[in-house]
Parts: sequence; structure tokens; C-alpha cells
Amino acid sequence: MKKVSTSLYDILGISSATICLVHCLVFPLLTILPLGLSHNPFVDLTFATIGLFAILKIIKKSSLLVASILIISMSLIWISVWSELFLDIHLNLIFIGGIGMIIGHFLNYKSHKK
Repeated sequence: MKKVSTSLYDILGISSATICLVHCLVFPLLTILPLGLSHNPFVDLTFATIGLFAILKIIKKSSLLVASILIISMSLIWISVWSELFLDIHLNLIFIGGIGMIIGHFLNYKSHKK
């Protein structure tokens, strides 16, 4: 039963990180179009919160490599989100963190499939 719950958290983390990464890559292109869209950092905060929930459940039972990748990636994402919320500075660390989250969750998912 533990494999199923860990697997579900990995799927949640992979999908959340992928949606977040697509959002971060596509949204700047949409702001060029005259649609009246503006960036809302609370969307990033929502994705970061979902990702934090998923990795807190996973890192207890994962390998050191996977836990390290997930913690470093989440730290980069949170640094980027907080700098945008409080300092109004956009850092590209969120892209690196998003890719790291996808990789970390995928590695953990593959290790539990064996």
C-alpha cells in the first residue's frame, strides 16, 4: 500500500511541476499578445505549495539522490517565488527548479516501480 501512495505523490509532483514549467514558459509569450493578461505571482505560489506538499511526503522514503534533487529544486522554486512576491524581481531559478522537480519525481517513480 505504501508504494501506491508514494506513486500517487510522484504523479502529483510530476504533473504539477510540468504544468508549472509550461505555465512559466508559455505565459510570457501570451503577455505579448493584446489580451490584457498580466503575471500573477500567486499562481506560482500555488504550484510551489502543491510541489512542497508532494515532496514532503516523498523525501522520507526516497533515496539520498532523489531527496537531494527534490530539496534543491524546491529551494530554487521558493527563492524565485518569494523574490517575485516581496522584491518584485523575476529570477529564472524557477525554470531550473521545475526541471529538477520533474527529474526528481520521475527518478523516484521509476525506483518504486522496480
